[in-house]
Amino acid sequence: MTTDTFWSYFYEIYEAIPRQGPGDRESTERALRLLPPLTVNQRILDIGSGSGSQTIDLAQATAAQIVAVDNHEPFIVQLTKRAAKTGINERIRAQVGDMTDLRFPNCSFDVVWSEGAIFIIGFAKGLATWRRLLVPGGHMVVSELCWLRADPPAEVKTFFRAEGADIGDMDARRKTIVESGYRLVGDFVLPAVGWWENYYVPLRAELERFRVRHAGEQEALEVAARSQHEIEVYQKHPDAFGYAFFIMQRDEDSE
Repeated sequence: MTTDTFWSYFYEIYEAIPRQGPGDRESTERALRLLPPLTVNQRILDIGSGSGSQTIDLAQATAAQIVAVDNHEPFIVQLTKRAAKTGINERIRAQVGDMTDLRFPNCSFDVVWSEGAIFIIGFAKGLATWRRLLVPGGHMVVSELCWLRADPPAEVKTFFRAEGADIGDMDARRKTIVESGYRLVGDFVLPAVGWWENYYVPLRAELERFRVRHAGEQEALEVAARSQHEIEVYQKHPDAFGYAFFIMQRDEDSE
């Protein structure tokens, strides 16, 4: 299977669901409560926004101006339409961009936000690369995959190793945060609803429709099988891994 073929099928699946990864409004708002109130004169950068579920939540929960960036243009189109329907599009600017090469001046944002996307660039690299975008004393909020047990099952480790995922435990993530020039404000684990009801239930339903549309197409069915396997691994071992939110502040003493 070519790379283009894989991504074509992948995006067909994920463009059809509300969220492209685990998350929920309550967790987004919980993380926001650990920050100072955001005013109309402040700016949030949402990196790896996808179709914008958390972007909409951020706009509805704050008065801030929001710039949302994703490298897949159809997600940006979806986000723009969703923002218009909710009547908050005047505070959201959605644009195509590469999280590894963000063309914003230093100190452009009061908050950098990224839910379930920092793994693309890598946890440590993302924290280091995006730090310059924050105003002095600005905050970064990311959610990232973590081991929740000291002894994750071999099946889980094998699955994520095959996916090329770099997973650390909570303490390892906290250490990286400090080493990257931040002060940890707080952290918490995403609840099961963010995985199951908000992500895997819609994904599983879309995979069923996808398999009907592409019955007999081996390459398409292989792409669907990868996502189905992920769901099954989570169903069997929900206590072994999860997303954790990390709320941090740019530490000026680490310059």
